[in-house]
Amino acid sequence: GAAEMRLMPSAHKFKTMFEMDRAALQANYTVAGGVFKGALYFIGGGDPSFVSENLWFLVNELSRTGVKAIEGDLIVDDSLFDSIRYDGDRQEQRVDRAYDAPIGALSFNWNSITTWIRPGSANGDLANVTLDVNSPFFELRNKVKTNGKSTGVSVERLRTEDATKGEVVVASGAIGSGQPEKAYYKSIREPALVAGHAAVVFLKQRGIEVKGTVRSGKAPDSVTTVASVESKPIQAVVADMLKWSNNYVAEMLVKNLAANAESPERPATMATGLKRVREWIEQRAGLKAGEYEYVNAAGLTRVNRFSPKQMGQMLLTVQHDFRVFPEFLAALPIGGTDGTLRSRMKNGAVGGGSIRAKTGLLDGVVGLAGFTGNADGAIHSFVFIFNGPPSREVAARALFDRIADRLAN
Repeated sequence: GAAEMRLMPSAHKFKTMFEMDRAALQANYTVAGGVFKGALYFIGGGDPSFVSENLWFLVNELSRTGVKAIEGDLIVDDSLFDSIRYDGDRQEQRVDRAYDAPIGALSFNWNSITTWIRPGSANGDLANVTLDVNSPFFELRNKVKTNGKSTGVSVERLRTEDATKGEVVVASGAIGSGQPEKAYYKSIREPALVAGHAAVVFLKQRGIEVKGTVRSGKAPDSVTTVASVESKPIQAVVADMLKWSNNYVAEMLVKNLAANAESPERPATMATGLKRVREWIEQRAGLKAGEYEYVNAAGLTRVNRFSPKQMGQMLLTVQHDFRVFPEFLAALPIGGTDGTLRSRMKNGAVGGGSIRAKTGLLDGVVGLAGFTGNADGAIHSFVFIFNGPPSREVAARALFDRIADRLAN
């Protein structure tokens, strides 16, 4: 997070675009007669925060060209990044949970699919199950029954042989008739194609028909931008990562360090992004190569290794860098208030927002690192790391909370 704020251009925003062949447009970049005789290119700019709201804005921008029908294909272009969806140093086993989402220059809704489930009208009825976004790329199999009491619901994304042909989501189990609606999040496998099919749905809702298919490709030099949408500033995107411990955002941001370097890499690779973070760690924070391990941006590995002292050294580097520290501090979860600390530290000094810290958790590992501020204005940095039996993880978290509370008094 600190490296992103320091190395990316200040207040950098990612841009996602629709492009069309300029020769087929009128001089004022409108579509004659409302029918565009060509392909619509959907260009990914590496935005980790590109979600449904941004896509709707982009579609509205396109509608002002007067287009009502696109006779060609919708071509998704994610060539800003390489085609590697999962960092080679991430855990080897793939799962369908949202934390194991792939990455790509054209990504959408955190590269996950949301399944909303609420009870049916009467006992014995199928539950009301909805996918968001519900596009033809996804097949939903609803096997959830409504009954008098909840007996549990499960959602699974099937491991189909060819993810480019679509995905299958199966919801099964039973839900009580009085239960509230609940969301289930699953990772997807083909980010650009999922985004493209969602765009077709949104375009149709806006009265714009795509008559061709959705496919992958690269925009030629003959196209021009007809609609674009910018992300929030980089500092706010880093907050998305830190507040919610979002692995997908972490890996997207690190690959963007390669795409947005002084000499940009095309296509951008994770190796170059990681190299830039390690340069910050060594040149700014003063750690020495070989004395730490940083091979995966999101920490989805047991190879990453830092001592508490090394991590504390990095926190002090951030605290003494005014260009980074205010926004970095604001991006951290607040004890008892939001992010991954929203349900912790409800009592004592830290419950009043006096602690800003990042959590960390693997089987047998618990971490908490950040800053406390007390009544006299003093700021203390701290790093707590527990390595031990999983049976002691709950006790370790409770201990860390008590120590943080003491520091804040």
